[in-house]
Amino acid sequence: MPKEDPKIVELQKMREISYLGGGEDRIAKQKEKGKLTARERIGALLDKGSFQELNGMMLNRHTDFGLDKGKISGDGMIAGFGKINGRKVCVYAQDFTVMGGSFGEVAGQKVARLMDLAMDAGVPVIAINDGGGARIQEGVFSLFAFGEVFYRNVLASGVIPQICIIMGPCAGGAVYSPALTDFVVMTQGISNMFITGPEVIKAVTHEVVDAETLGGATTHSSISGVAHLVGQTEAETFAIVKKILEYIPDNNASTPTPIATNDSPFRADKALDSLVPSNPNQTYNILDAINRVVDKDSFFEIHARYATNAVVGFARLNGESIGIAANQPASMAGVLDINASDKIARFVRFCDAFNIPLVTFVDTPGFMPGSVTEHNGIIRHGAKIIFAFSEASVPKISVVTRKAYGGAYIVMGSKHLHADLAFAWPTAEIAVMGAEGAVNILYGRDLKQKPPEEAQKMRGELVEEYKTKFSNPYRAAAAGYVDEVILPSETRQRLISALEVLRNKQSLAPAKKHGNIPL
Repeated sequence: MPKEDPKIVELQKMREISYLGGGEDRIAKQKEKGKLTARERIGALLDKGSFQELNGMMLNRHTDFGLDKGKISGDGMIAGFGKINGRKVCVYAQDFTVMGGSFGEVAGQKVARLMDLAMDAGVPVIAINDGGGARIQEGVFSLFAFGEVFYRNVLASGVIPQICIIMGPCAGGAVYSPALTDFVVMTQGISNMFITGPEVIKAVTHEVVDAETLGGATTHSSISGVAHLVGQTEAETFAIVKKILEYIPDNNASTPTPIATNDSPFRADKALDSLVPSNPNQTYNILDAINRVVDKDSFFEIHARYATNAVVGFARLNGESIGIAANQPASMAGVLDINASDKIARFVRFCDAFNIPLVTFVDTPGFMPGSVTEHNGIIRHGAKIIFAFSEASVPKISVVTRKAYGGAYIVMGSKHLHADLAFAWPTAEIAVMGAEGAVNILYGRDLKQKPPEEAQKMRGELVEEYKTKFSNPYRAAAAGYVDEVILPSETRQRLISALEVLRNKQSLAPAKKHGNIPL
């Protein structure tokens, strides 16, 4: 048997050492926390045997604070490409066993190189974050590293999908790369994100707060809105990422891949015809409407815990991927507030960037009133929805299910913002405002001059008169602002037919560098 070439042996030995990262002791500590190693995570996310590492032997060039001793190949960042369910992706992961996953110059160079490759190849890029932020020992070089990545996050935005998985600490400057990506997925119990940690906050502001309350998965998925989705385990987190990829294309020059479905495009769910209560003050769940219209079990909600008065997510109609934005009457009556406005606008812009048609379900009494809302900029935030829907060039179809009042009706993908098609259910109320409010404004002075009993009777008659005239979809249909009033049970067939005719939609916009969205 021929003797193995010493150079081959040397390379294999170097790889073995590199694969151990920070060493067996630190790997054991990672396991004690219930966390996989960076390489195990890549192996769990990608198709078996598909990962191809790049720049695995890079070493940092710094010597301060003992950095010249015990250098580790790859320097705590694993980067490369592979496949997820046969689809090509680029992926990188911080190795917490190497200097706590701190982000240094080498990490920045490797990630920047990988993102350049992803953009050239037109494939999604996935980040797995588990590190303590900038490597302090490298000073400005670690800040340079972050800047290189941030810059590429922006260049890649709207060109290739970017997904960031948080599976450990993510602090300081490290949080801004995830914030620039399309989807942030956190893992319950082991992930945190914050600009400054609890100890610094205590020293500066004297506030006492623990890491989980400050920046855990629950906080960021329900209060701040930084996280779009949360997995209860690492395995569930990877499953979420794989599901996102099912609905989105590889890049902005392609479209999502259709899938075969056994759900008939002609299916008419009669339960929809009685879903909206006859009493406008009674609520219902818009998810019941969405799930009965789209392909069975296809709706995948995004940002489900955040701004629950709005619903956004992906679904399929006759196997084709679509984006859905909706008001949720079961939460705050579906009113549009600051967080709901941001949530809808951001999702609409993602769908438009990646050629995913938009379907809007409208049931909103208006924008949230009040001094707190005004002082926090509801005007500016509400304008983001107008900008997003107006800017979107993908097929846009709206369905008014019930209340569609005032400015909130306009911004929710109406014909006035050039939706391609607008449908309304017979239960739709398209008006400037509800009947009670309208009567108070139109007849308030007259009613005050009447005796109480007479005023009450007159008010009731005027409310009914206003409802008859305005609280219906027919005036809007007569004006052409609604293309068709449809039975709720017809919605699925109507949407599928509409998307088929709009499949090759062409849209022209004025030549410009870019618009100035009201941030």
